[in-house]
Amino acid sequence: MATRHVLSLSELGPEVIAYLVKRALAISKGSEPRPIGKKVVGMYFRRSSTRTRSAFMVGAIKLGAATVVYQPNDLQIVTGETVEDTARVLSGFLDAFVIRTNGSLEEMKAFANQDKMAVINAMSESEHPTQAIGDLATIKEAFGRLDDIHVLYIGEGNNTASALAFAVGMTPGMQLTLMTPGEYGLPECVMEKARSFADRNGSSVEQYHDLAKLPHGVNVVYTTRWQTMGDPKPDPNWKELFEPYKVTPELMARLSKPSGTIFMHDLPAVRGGDVLDEVLDGPQSRAFRQAQHKLTGAMAVLEWCLAA
Repeated sequence: MATRHVLSLSELGPEVIAYLVKRALAISKGSEPRPIGKKVVGMYFRRSSTRTRSAFMVGAIKLGAATVVYQPNDLQIVTGETVEDTARVLSGFLDAFVIRTNGSLEEMKAFANQDKMAVINAMSESEHPTQAIGDLATIKEAFGRLDDIHVLYIGEGNNTASALAFAVGMTPGMQLTLMTPGEYGLPECVMEKARSFADRNGSSVEQYHDLAKLPHGVNVVYTTRWQTMGDPKPDPNWKELFEPYKVTPELMARLSKPSGTIFMHDLPAVRGGDVLDEVLDGPQSRAFRQAQHKLTGAMAVLEWCLAA
């Protein structure tokens, strides 16, 4: 079997995404994970991580694998060795390599330029694919379906939003509306790719920068921290642009369907910033259940990459 990588959802396709969501939900309901044998999973997180790192560490352990953790300065990449040479060596030791860089996806693709070791994107600058697997699992658990579900994403067009756009675009019948400040939306190249997926799969992905176009009666309201990884923004007045995008109880009331609307957040949240406590801790919130699906999603991905 060819080595399986998870670098971008755009490379996986609708069938694989649907399978991973199904497996994540099954694992959450007590389904026995598929054995992956005596595998070794390397973890290389060059940026901070609470949920994703813990999810892959715990997930690998639950699947019976051993783990090796590399700190940001542990690999000889920092002294000048090429990524390709490092990957060639590590692929002789490891069965999978989970990477978070918050840098270019191209570095992860360089790690994947070998045929022995699965490489999993635990977040790059442009995409957070395993987050979207957990997101769709959370939505399907809440509503029992993904078809005919309308998600409103409000806030910064970041790597989480990119992954969500690809995932929705490849899920038949789903609808995603992205509402972002004009200077902080998803790049047009990402939107073009997401729309092309949507056209082929009977779904919809659209982006707006005018809050007057906020939809009403959505199934899901989703936001993220406005500063991805806590990184500062060059514009000193950026918060003024984002303030109208704060998720408040009043906004939830305006957007919610009588039949029920849930709130989602990939966490960490800035309480009082991107979301108010009353929403994050309120009865509509699935944010902390969503965090649990980071684990089931990670296990589904590890299974798919490594199970014999």
